[in-house]
Amino acid sequence: MENGRRSYTFVTPLMEGYSMSTNPYQEFRRGISMTTYTQDSTNLVDATITANYAIYYENQRLWEAKGNVIIIKNNRKDGDTTVTSHTEIYTQQLFWNAKTKKIYSNVDTKIVQPEGLHEGVGFDADDDLRNIHFRKYSSEMEFEVDESDREERSRERDAREAEAEAKAK
Repeated sequence: MENGRRSYTFVTPLMEGYSMSTNPYQEFRRGISMTTYTQDSTNLVDATITANYAIYYENQRLWEAKGNVIIIKNNRKDGDTTVTSHTEIYTQQLFWNAKTKKIYSNVDTKIVQPEGLHEGVGFDADDDLRNIHFRKYSSEMEFEVDESDREERSRERDAREAEAEAKAK
């Protein structure tokens, strides 16, 4: 609850709390699935977040998620209840500071937005994911080219993706 309103819910098979620690925290060793809600409604889903592991530091109001972190953010026009599009984030580590309302990562991240796919290493964003800034950006854009160029670029893209997967392992 935040200001008397439900701000998020989560589901986890195991939650361990360490309230007697000098820096109290809750640990979710078997993963977490979290749903956040819009500020003006307790039943409109704003985003869903899943991860293989999470930890929440109570004093800092800081979440850290690790392992197959996926965020699906519902995009709406201000004051509207209709979802117009989605923003999807895929990464291996993510931080959400509920105090500063910032989301950030220091590792490889892929972001899928209505205008296209964006990839980079490390990013910062506000917690509504409207302003996302990569620290090291790499992305692909599509252009009209003739068929022979398209095949060559496809082979190059496949080679880059294979190289990126090999680095990730």
